[in-house]
Amino acid sequence: MPTDPAAAMAVSRWIDFAEIDNVRDLGGLPVTGGGTTRYGVVYRSSTLQQATRADLAQLLEPLGLRTIIDLRLPDEVEREGYGLFGDAAVHIANLPIRKSPQSSLAARDLVPDKTRVDLTDLYGQLLSGSGDHIVEAVRLIIDPDRRSVLFHCAAGKDRTGVLAAILLDAAGVPAEVIAADYALTNERMQRVRDRLDALPSYAGLPQANTGILAITPQVMLGFLENLYADHGGAAKWLLANGLSEAELREFRAAMVDPA
Repeated sequence: MPTDPAAAMAVSRWIDFAEIDNVRDLGGLPVTGGGTTRYGVVYRSSTLQQATRADLAQLLEPLGLRTIIDLRLPDEVEREGYGLFGDAAVHIANLPIRKSPQSSLAARDLVPDKTRVDLTDLYGQLLSGSGDHIVEAVRLIIDPDRRSVLFHCAAGKDRTGVLAAILLDAAGVPAEVIAADYALTNERMQRVRDRLDALPSYAGLPQANTGILAITPQVMLGFLENLYADHGGAAKWLLANGLSEAELREFRAAMVDPA
């Protein structure tokens, strides 16, 4: 029987689709001081453009999807598109997570060498270059008319992992649980890798669990340690990047079930 809180709840948090991978609910995670994150508010996933009509129907009806937050860079979106979601009754917000607002925003600039990369350092760079877009993502989650919300990048690991970590830390989820949720992608990475490798934007990826596709809890724990050392945690970082105290309270109310 798993003892880790995130691993123990992984079965109920995974959502399976025919042609979308790595989808899970951010609900059901313990919050410091009591309560859990709410189910059905926010989902994380890998890229969506290969979804079938059945996949689309499942997201729109049982899950009540209203908003997609696309963390991909503009050139990725231009090349890969949205598939069936492009014509669906859902709001799409392209909020790229990138290393610098002044960068060329080409996908190759995100990780120049896909086989050798310090992921903890990369995540810190992504955070420092994406303050405006992360705050905008939080504001979409706050708005009840925009929920439920799904956010994604390509694999649903790095850029998605950074946003998930900020959301969960700001909601009060302990660091070790955030890291365990991040590491759950290991269970789906081979399928994610095979799907991405067949797409023009991502051809030539290393083997699963190596290089840019490596996944260990220590990477996320290091990112969170740096977040606290440099900024005092996600809540203070969000406030420093333009979120108001009132918005932070609204965000926590939307994300946390105190019961």
